[in-house]
Amino acid sequence: MLKFMALCALALVFATVTSPARTPAATAGSAWVIGSLVHASSTNVKVIDYKIGKELSFLLPPNFNQIFSADGRTQYQLSALRRDEIVKVFYDPKNLGPRYAERIEVLNGRQTENQKP
Repeated sequence: MLKFMALCALALVFATVTSPARTPAATAGSAWVIGSLVHASSTNVKVIDYKIGKELSFLLPPNFNQIFSADGRTQYQLSALRRDEIVKVFYDPKNLGPRYAERIEVLNGRQTENQKP
């Protein structure tokens, strides 16, 4: 019985050491886009990427609720997003097909044309 318990403890230690660390989905292997929000609906969001100057579309999975402030403390409803808000959209670049948003961060609210980076 003692050998069995020692073997189980050894297996637990081995499984803990060799398993990959758990990280939030929005940071593990994710890419992101920072830009101005053009459109938000229950099925997709469209953002003008500041780096390339093009409009990118992201599909939203059903019951999407990953919309936060930049510090991660405040959660927003999808209906609270407005046009011209500066957002950061996390997505998985490895997926084939359309881009799916994993998380959206509202960086600093609405800005005018003169304040855009």
